[in-house]
Amino acid sequence: MAAKDTLKNLLPKFIEDLKSKSRSPSTILAYRADLEQLIESLQGKNKVLPDQVASADLDAFRDSLLAQKYTAKTVSRKLNAVKTFFRFLITENQLSTDPSANVAHPKIEPSLPKFLSQMEYRALRDVVRGDARIAAIVELILQCGLRISEVANLKLANVKDNEIKVEAYATQPERSIPLNSAGKETLDEYLKERPKTNSPYVFVSKNGNPLAVRNIRAAIDRYMQRSEIPDYSVNDLRTTFIVENLKAGADLVLLSQVVGHKRLSTTERYLELAEVKEPGKKQALEEL
Repeated sequence: MAAKDTLKNLLPKFIEDLKSKSRSPSTILAYRADLEQLIESLQGKNKVLPDQVASADLDAFRDSLLAQKYTAKTVSRKLNAVKTFFRFLITENQLSTDPSANVAHPKIEPSLPKFLSQMEYRALRDVVRGDARIAAIVELILQCGLRISEVANLKLANVKDNEIKVEAYATQPERSIPLNSAGKETLDEYLKERPKTNSPYVFVSKNGNPLAVRNIRAAIDRYMQRSEIPDYSVNDLRTTFIVENLKAGADLVLLSQVVGHKRLSTTERYLELAEVKEPGKKQALEEL
């Protein structure tokens, strides 16, 4: 077996391994944070080496997260990070047996995604109107179905008069999305007052730095509170785009390509949410 190293020292090696496997930046960021949380918990028990960790320690970590009111879905995601890390330690000969193998995930109650009604997303529009940057972000998600990470990584060079190009990333291929007049108009309003900067990204901070996903999410959460629709999140705007287009009879294949679903079956799941029995054949997207 290889020379023993501490969990804390092995974490950067694990992160580099994830990067070499082209895992998405958001996954790597989440795994790092989750594992730092685990390592801190284990250090509190004076367990710093991999072979000092038992299944009971990982069970206790999971249960402590649930006691702190983390959702079952979040705890399950954190356990995925833990299990992937310990499998890595096996391959690195830091362990001979995997203490995470029999650690059970918490039971997750299946829930349908949420979407905003026309009245609700119009209320959000009204509230964000005075903030050109966030107004443009909200409109791009509502009109184009972009993921929040795709909004953050959108480059000026990839915005055309009637089209947006989303560059390939992680396991997602490059794709083009129609940009309608409502989305273009709001985006143009923001670009008129965008801070002068050499950054290639569309959305930047007052200092001209790229706008981070967490900052976008926090800003939209605040505006949703002010719109009196606090039970929604930025992800629900993308769901709203999908649902509204299904209701309007958009072609399922077209919609699946636009939103970047790898499988048509993923898009089909939204039919129930939209209360649509048969998908339409319309080769144009709805303007919300």
